[in-house]
Amino acid sequence: MTEYYDYVLGLIPLALFGLSGGLIEFGLTLPQAVPLAAGVAAGIVGHALFINGPVSATLNTRSDTDRSPSQSATSSRGNDNMPMNAD
Repeated sequence: MTEYYDYVLGLIPLALFGLSGGLIEFGLTLPQAVPLAAGVAAGIVGHALFINGPVSATLNTRSDTDRSPSQSATSSRGNDNMPMNAD
């Protein structure tokens, strides 16, 4: 079953080769088309990393409704088992 990151891995070379080839056919030179296509590929990678980033399944299994009222009142950070660093 293909998921989001499978599509991302397929879109990176498609953007680099397909878009640069299309821009060359459109009339741009190779030194102009390749950086534009690489910018699109970098945008795809940036979206996959920062906008729709991978998350651990263990961090998302516990919600605020699973906590007792005393745990919800004492912790507003959302993840009690992560150490807090004051540095």
